[in-house]
Amino acid sequence: MRRIDLRKAHPARANTIRDINRQIVLNYVRERWPISRAEIARETALQRSTVSIIVEQLQSDGLVEEVGAGESTGGRRPTMLRLRADGAKAIGVDVGPTLTHVGTSDLAGRLLEQETFETSNNVDETIDKIVASVIRIAAKENSPVEGIGISVPGLVNQEGGSALYIPHFRWRDPAIAERLSAATGLPVVIDNDANAAALAELWFGRPEVQRVRDFIMVLVEEGVGTGIVFDGTIYRGEHGAAGEFGHMIIGQDSPVPCSCGNFDCWEAFSSGRAAVVRYLRLNSQDPLVTKMSLDDVVDRALAHDPHAEAALIETAHYLGIGISNLIVGFSPEAVVVGGPITRVWPLISEALNQTIERSVRRGLPSAAIIPSTLGEQPTLMGALSLILTRMFSSER
Repeated sequence: MRRIDLRKAHPARANTIRDINRQIVLNYVRERWPISRAEIARETALQRSTVSIIVEQLQSDGLVEEVGAGESTGGRRPTMLRLRADGAKAIGVDVGPTLTHVGTSDLAGRLLEQETFETSNNVDETIDKIVASVIRIAAKENSPVEGIGISVPGLVNQEGGSALYIPHFRWRDPAIAERLSAATGLPVVIDNDANAAALAELWFGRPEVQRVRDFIMVLVEEGVGTGIVFDGTIYRGEHGAAGEFGHMIIGQDSPVPCSCGNFDCWEAFSSGRAAVVRYLRLNSQDPLVTKMSLDDVVDRALAHDPHAEAALIETAHYLGIGISNLIVGFSPEAVVVGGPITRVWPLISEALNQTIERSVRRGLPSAAIIPSTLGEQPTLMGALSLILTRMFSSER
């Protein structure tokens, strides 16, 4: 039983009950469409008249639409409902170490339009580019946008709505959310990229993940990040610092330094940068001169380059060491792996699972290891989810 936090508790009022019923009806439409008013009333035990009033409000707000008649069960054919998915409802900004992506999506989480540009080391230059891109992409939309979500590879004060520290660029307190809100007049929500990707998996991932209440998202990109989901909620910890498992020590003399500068962190062994350096060394190339990305190594592995395959398999081994520690410590139902490395899942899954099976002691429960299905940009989908999910939850 969850203990009430009296510092954040609000007494229930009549409008609270109305809001909860509204979210229940909207989520039934989202997950069970096409669905009729009568079926919603039957499933929720709400009065048919209550459901009809809520549906009318949702239609007026542009969230739900009728899609024709369903099958008759003896009387009149019921009118079926679904989410109204025309037009953008959210703008997402994914700030990455190399590239920044700005995109829009509809209510169902489908990506509609996208712009991409290089992330500058200069924070003001990057923010200026973000503001210009968001204004440009928002001007093309005819439907009202609910807000802007931002994912960043660093520490975030999610409740306060501000970024604290982006280690890759050494940015401290970058005013990304504040300046974007001031420039657009739209509400802005910001979060760590792994947390945002975990939120997207929870709401828009494959069905076996959506049904899971406790899972860990492991994001493998330039670095390694983790998002923790407990009982269907992102766990952020004190000051939003939970999930920094990329810094747990798993060895010595890693191929690359961690973003913190050490050579013994999980990130230093398992990140995309580590895979690139392994590949370049196998090819006798100088990692300090040759410019490559994890995507490049994955492309070469898909073309059956043996050195690329070997580099990724070794990276998967170290990825498995860290994941086994998470399984032993948290006992989640599943671990979802995201990032470019999932494109070679058939190549790496055996090495990953063998390491986990060997590390997790007999008698202790293991977890399903699942590749993300959010596509090649889980963090952009995460940024969009920061806005979209609030439309389906009581956070709105």
